Amino acid sequence: MTWQVAVMNMSAPTDPNALRPLLHERIDQLAADDLALLHRVLLELERDRLVAELNAEFDRDRESGRLARLPEIIREARAALAQRPPRPA
Repeated sequence: MTWQVAVMNMSAPTDPNALRPLLHERIDQLAADDLALLHRVLLELERDRLVAELNAEFDRDRESGRLARLPEIIREARAALAQRPPRPA
């Protein structure tokens, strides 16, 4: 198989419903050693997505002024915790 044919075979549909079975097939053909690497890549993708979501939420909170009171809320929480009796060990 030439390089050009290999690249053509690597092009994939953009429709997730069509892409999903192709990915499942490719995963089933992976060597066992490559599965751990693929798992790490998927975890990193998920981490990146979650970080982006959290950043967007924090930006919204910051813009709405919700984070402006954060130092006060922390002081109040610490004061309340300091007044509680210690828990038995």
